[in-house]
Amino acid sequence: MQVWKDYQEKNNDRFLNELLALLRIPSVSAKAENKSDMVTCAKSIEKRLLEAGVDKVEIYPTEGHPIVYGEKIIDPSKPTVLVYGHYDVQPAEPLELWKSGPFDPVIVDGKIFARGSCDDKGQMYMHVKALETMIQTNTLTNNIKFCIEGEEEVGSPNLGKFVAQHKELLKADVVLISDTALISLDTPSIDIGVRGLSYIEICITGPNRDLHSGVYGGAVANPITILAKMIASCHDENNHITIPGFYEDVLAASEEERKLMAGAPYNEKEFEDDLGVKALWGEKGFTTNERTGIRPTLELNGIWGGYQGEGAKTVLPSKATAKISARLVPNQSSEKITALLLSYFKKIAPPGVTVDAFEHHGGEPYMTPIDSVGYRAAAKAMETTFGKAPIPVRGGGSIPICALFEKELGVKIVFMGFGLDSDNLHSPNEKFNIENFYKGIETIPYFHQYFTEMSQ
Repeated sequence: MQVWKDYQEKNNDRFLNELLALLRIPSVSAKAENKSDMVTCAKSIEKRLLEAGVDKVEIYPTEGHPIVYGEKIIDPSKPTVLVYGHYDVQPAEPLELWKSGPFDPVIVDGKIFARGSCDDKGQMYMHVKALETMIQTNTLTNNIKFCIEGEEEVGSPNLGKFVAQHKELLKADVVLISDTALISLDTPSIDIGVRGLSYIEICITGPNRDLHSGVYGGAVANPITILAKMIASCHDENNHITIPGFYEDVLAASEEERKLMAGAPYNEKEFEDDLGVKALWGEKGFTTNERTGIRPTLELNGIWGGYQGEGAKTVLPSKATAKISARLVPNQSSEKITALLLSYFKKIAPPGVTVDAFEHHGGEPYMTPIDSVGYRAAAKAMETTFGKAPIPVRGGGSIPICALFEKELGVKIVFMGFGLDSDNLHSPNEKFNIENFYKGIETIPYFHQYFTEMSQ
């Protein structure tokens, strides 16, 4: 619609500057030291929503970080879209690998480098500016609600209680989320599913103190060695997960879906070059795209123990610790897999060490039906602005609240992401293409227009 395009082109510089201001707030939900920054960020979003034209905004405190709720109700009889996003970000460490300050956004070659630029402040803010565009051009066709939380990166521990207690407030016909990626601006895509998550931590304890490795080595079990062997036992020579029962509930993708995925453009050499690796690795019998979308995985996220300071110190350590996560696919239960993992590591521990294992957080896998009104509206919106129909794909990441929203509100989720897999999410030098940011603001109003038309 030309009126949208004209308004956006006139205000693009302001939209970008507002996003940069939001990115300067170090809203790291995992760190207690950033608690006041979380409140500052929530208040900033409240201010921007009001400026965009919502009728009501409220910041709801939780036992953790606050949730920002906003709404623009034009007619209760019209369809309602609930926009979900999050303002919290991952920790920025290791800081020495950033080329610029993680909370001092810079623009290089048309890309915004900052923590949260893509995940999820940049993508969340597209919706705020799309709303402003529709309100200012008097073209809003439906009701819009916002639920912007501050704990997604730590598993959304308080969102479930909030949703259960505010079902009427959050009542909607569809939930729209931009926290996923496109294949590229040349090849648009829509995630039809995200994987679930099980995240645990295990600590192996041997002797009651660090020991001299010469005096005691060979006589006492080394916790680092034991931990390494335990972790290595989780995969076989084909990189298939060996934990009994791990694949028991996996819903295998159909040959039709695998064929559809194979049609997406993919260059293995470019993939390797971007990551700086000489070869790819994964479960035998599946392509790279399948390994990162339709198959469950088990990854080591962190491991430490013993002396890690400068120089040498010959010790046999008392403890060794690892953080481990599993990505889950449809029909797998995070609760079941977490219990399976905790039990497995305790069971295989040899005599001479003890195992302390616990869960951090988890979430369920989610699939969006491609025949739903929400998906069809998103696909038509992207085809309108990209000039070609989007390819349905499965995302490798996790958004723990999806199954929760459907269970509590009885509505489907639609993913309409505009990031790229190469945007360094959760890594140093996270980035978001300005062109993608503007493309999202351009496309989202069409989703609302088409969703309203298809819902009538």
